Amino acid sequence: MSTIDQTIGAAPPGSQRRHGSDYAELLSRVRRAGLLDRRPTYYLVMIAVNAALVAAGWTVFVLVGDSWWQLVTAAYLAVVFTQSGFLGHDAGHRQIFRSRRANHLVGLVYGNLVIGLAFGWWVDKHHRHHAHPNTEGRDPDIAGEALAFTRAQADRRRGAGRLLARHQRLLFFPMLLLEGVALHVASVRALSRSTYRGRGREALLLGLHAAAYLTAVFVVLSPLRAVVFVVVQQGLFGLYLGCAFAPNHKGMPILGADEEVDFLRRQVLTSRNVRGNRLVDLLLGGLNHQIEHHLFPSMPRAALRHARPIVRAFCREHDLPYVETGLLDSYRQALRHLHRVGRNARPAGESASPVEPTGPTGPAARLREVQNVDLR
Repeated sequence: MSTIDQTIGAAPPGSQRRHGSDYAELLSRVRRAGLLDRRPTYYLVMIAVNAALVAAGWTVFVLVGDSWWQLVTAAYLAVVFTQSGFLGHDAGHRQIFRSRRANHLVGLVYGNLVIGLAFGWWVDKHHRHHAHPNTEGRDPDIAGEALAFTRAQADRRRGAGRLLARHQRLLFFPMLLLEGVALHVASVRALSRSTYRGRGREALLLGLHAAAYLTAVFVVLSPLRAVVFVVVQQGLFGLYLGCAFAPNHKGMPILGADEEVDFLRRQVLTSRNVRGNRLVDLLLGGLNHQIEHHLFPSMPRAALRHARPIVRAFCREHDLPYVETGLLDSYRQALRHLHRVGRNARPAGESASPVEPTGPTGPAARLREVQNVDLR
C-alpha cells in the first residue's frame, strides 16, 4: 500500500500535531472514566479460577486412565491452555499489576510453565506487532512465513509455497491445527540464542513443562493413545488460539513501512472489533475489543467493554473509520482477503503491476468495498 487516503492519513502540514492531540483527548476521556485503573481483584479471581480449571483437568486425566475418553479431556485442556494464554497475554501488557516484575512472573508461569511458550520471545514479538500493526516489513504477524498477506508476498512464492498461497483460504483453519506446535518450536529456537535475556530461567520452566506434560501423558496412556492425545490436545489448542486472534487484523488495510500515520489512526484503521456479549469476551479473552486494546494496551481486560462506547463515539466525532462486525463475518472477511491475495498472485516472470492508485481508491475506500460494512 503506497499511501493512506485523505479520510484517514493524508492531511495538510501541521496535522500530525492535531492528530496527536486527538489521541491525547481520547486518552483523557478514558482516564477520567477510570478505565486505565488496575483491577487486581478481578485478575486474582481469574487466576484462581484458571488454576482450579487446570488442576481439575489434569486430575480428571489421571482418574480416567488409559481410555479413549481422554480425547474429551484433551479438548478440555486445549480450551484451558488457551484461556491460560489469554492471562499470559494480559500479563505481557502489564494489565494485571502495576509492578513489571509481578506481571512478568505471571507471564512466565502461564507462558513457559503452563502452556510451553517462551514468554520473553512472545512479548518482544507481540509488542512489535502493537507498535506497527498490519505494517508491511514491520509487523511480525504478517511476515508471510506461512500465509501470504500481500500481493508482493504471494508473488515471491514458488512451487509448493505458491500452491499454498493460491489455496490459503481453504487451508487457513486446517493450518491453525499446527499453530500450537509452531509456537513450541519457535520458543525453543528463540531460547537457543545465547543473547536471549533470562534464557536460563525460561529454558528451565519450559523444560519442566515439557517433562511434566509428556511424562503424564505417556505414563497414564498407552503409546498409541498418548500420541493421539497429544495430537488432539495440541491441535485444538492451536486452532482455538488462532481463531481468537484471526478476527483482529486479517482483511484490514495493510500499511507501507514508510507511511506516516499517527498512532490513533494507525491503531484504529488496522483493527477490527467483534460484537458480542460477555460470553464472547470470555471466549476471545477480551480480544474482540481489538480497537480499544490497541489504543490502550495496558487497559485491564474487564474495562475494554466499557471503553468501547467512548472510543466509538470519539471516532464518529472525528470521522474516523471504526470497524465492528460479528464473529462469523470477521472470519469471512479474513478468508476473503486471503483468497484475493493468493488468487491474484502473478506467475513467475510476469512484471509487477503499476503502483496502486491513491485517493478514493486507498485503504478506507477499499475497506468499504471489500467488507461492505458501515465503518462509522
